[in-house]
Amino acid sequence: MGSAVKFQRTLFESEHELFRESYRAFLDRHVAPHHEEWEQAKIVDRGVWLEAGKQGFLGMAVPEEYGGGGNPDFRYNTIITEETTRGRYSGIGFSLHNDVTAPYLLRLANEEQKQRWLPKFCTGELITAIAMTEPGTGSDLQGIKTRAVRDGDHYILNGAKTFITNGIHADLVIVVAQTDPDKGAQGFSLLVVERGMAGFERGRHLDKIGMDAQDTAELSFTDVRVPVENLLGEEGMGFIYLVQNLPQERISIAIMAAAAMEQVLEDTITYTKERKAFGKPIGSFQNSRFLLAELATEATVVRMMVDEFLRLHLDEKLTVEQAAMAKWYSTEKQVHLIDRCLQLYGGYGYMREYPVARAFLDSRVQTIYGGTTEIMKEIIGRSLGV
Repeated sequence: MGSAVKFQRTLFESEHELFRESYRAFLDRHVAPHHEEWEQAKIVDRGVWLEAGKQGFLGMAVPEEYGGGGNPDFRYNTIITEETTRGRYSGIGFSLHNDVTAPYLLRLANEEQKQRWLPKFCTGELITAIAMTEPGTGSDLQGIKTRAVRDGDHYILNGAKTFITNGIHADLVIVVAQTDPDKGAQGFSLLVVERGMAGFERGRHLDKIGMDAQDTAELSFTDVRVPVENLLGEEGMGFIYLVQNLPQERISIAIMAAAAMEQVLEDTITYTKERKAFGKPIGSFQNSRFLLAELATEATVVRMMVDEFLRLHLDEKLTVEQAAMAKWYSTEKQVHLIDRCLQLYGGYGYMREYPVARAFLDSRVQTIYGGTTEIMKEIIGRSLGV
């Protein structure tokens, strides 16, 4: 951890740090030389997924009998998220694969489904995505219109999803669909749609203002015949499954935010020591020192909060409200810190060749995906009885 953050972390042990070194080496060799090219292409090469699978960076929590690492210790997932973020490799969708979709498959899939999907999940041959958000619904999950109607041994799936990470590459998409419109929150189910199913189409490859290399797409489903065998868990339990799994996604986003804050702050401190104005390093001016002091304080507070909530998550004690707190607070502070750091760069901070400019663009979506800041505050507010 950089010296700007005044907090000694105690979460990780020696084996975790060895894993961190191994993953950094993977990034240096297989990601760093290509990421700028992927940003231009707006998508990463599928080959990096296969290499990640080969080196054991996919499906760490998947039992060994299905080809995984057999280690459910979320600290390994945390390391992948942190180091990917610190390297500014926003195109790598491993955290969504490991942190978001994996729990659904591990907890809900039956034995036949696990045998069918998990081995290739771990090798990188099957890239996964989860499709919740729809045009016009945003964070309102109960407003989902995608409909799945039972027809014998299939569901007939119709609808559209948007802002789907890994949407272009995905071979397996967990789709949230309405199976009984008369049951409200109890009328949603999770269906696994696979590449090649008739009527499953990728729409626009979305052009975002940041995270350029990240694969984000619209998906459409027109009379897709999804076998009943692809129902994940029980029919009508989809909304409950989402509520159970969203806290891990949100703590993962908070982990990303804390790591981004630390990296940008360290870079900015270095810059203010080297960049001169009026014959002096800009860091020597009181205004700069005061601002950096404030930002170091914010980064330290976020780090302490995220690590404490991560510890609770490791002990399976993290609540929905705590995950919401971690998510909104860390991401809002991330956006603020990067904006203030960019100001210290002056005009150079507005140039894409400077990492702070890319970090500025990449950070903005953090307060939106995984549940907006407003939704997070609503969750917390309701828990207060107001």
